[in-house]
Amino acid sequence: MRRSHIVMICAALAVAGTLAYVGTRKKAGGAPMGKGRGRGGNTVFSVRTQIAQKETLHGYVIANGEIESQNSVNVFPDVSGKIMETNVMLGSSVRRGDIIAYVDPNAPGQYYKKSPVYAPINGSIISTPLKNGTTVSTNTVIAIVGDISNLQVSADIPERYVAVLRQGLKAEVSVEAYPDVVFNATVTRVSPVVDTASRTKEVILHFDEKDSRVNAGMFGKVKLYTKDYSGEVTMPADALVSLNDELYAYIVKEDETVERRKVKTGETVDGVVQILEGVNEGEKVVIQGQTSLNSGSKVRDITNGVQKAESGKVKTESEKPEGEKSGERGGKRPNKE
Repeated sequence: MRRSHIVMICAALAVAGTLAYVGTRKKAGGAPMGKGRGRGGNTVFSVRTQIAQKETLHGYVIANGEIESQNSVNVFPDVSGKIMETNVMLGSSVRRGDIIAYVDPNAPGQYYKKSPVYAPINGSIISTPLKNGTTVSTNTVIAIVGDISNLQVSADIPERYVAVLRQGLKAEVSVEAYPDVVFNATVTRVSPVVDTASRTKEVILHFDEKDSRVNAGMFGKVKLYTKDYSGEVTMPADALVSLNDELYAYIVKEDETVERRKVKTGETVDGVVQILEGVNEGEKVVIQGQTSLNSGSKVRDITNGVQKAESGKVKTESEKPEGEKSGERGGKRPNKE
């Protein structure tokens, strides 16, 4: 009898301890054990969304350019000898017929009058003249005279982009001295040949407006717009999910669940991709938080489908040059059938 009483007392204590533990867990807000918090059940995922819109993507090529005078002439001496006197310096203004320098044609045992070197056109000295004492021939360029009031940009574009080059293309030019300023320019000439050494084709651009901040001799970065891609819905490329080599987007439905749809993509520019099939204009697409979703997942939209704040001027092929070498172009993304 004593043993049975002891067993009953121990059992009662165990039940009381269990009930006390469960009550404490409920007061603390703890979930009963065995209830998962994964993707199943009533889990609601916080996501950011965007309203799908049709947007024009602007393909472009990035190249390095040299800012120079539209009209410039090399100055040569009439005789060989040594430069004995220079009358100009870099940036000096000259008129046609002004004397730029004197060349001494004397040789041992011979005496000649010094020979003047004349400016062939009106303009400014746009290259540093040779120093006194320099030996020159009739094929030596002593200086370059150019019209610095009318400037142009010469840029070399890699051969693989030759098909998109033509007169009239618009461009934006930036210089290191004014990194936040864009100077608009237009292609006025495309070289008819490809340089066999560099495999590039030269294009010449004229500035749309004169600006005293731009000087001959400056280095310019040219953003040359080549082709527009329009008529399709766009969305951020990183909002797509890849499954089994196929691309999918998540569409938010009226009941706040998502539908996973297979999509076909077009051009990609600056991280924005065209959606040729799978997403309709006006639909709400998930752009953040999509990696945790399955078709049918419940979501909470923390952006309320805010539309894009700006349209994209985007690349069509990503090819970063060394430093900022010429020939960078916006990247294409291959279509997914």
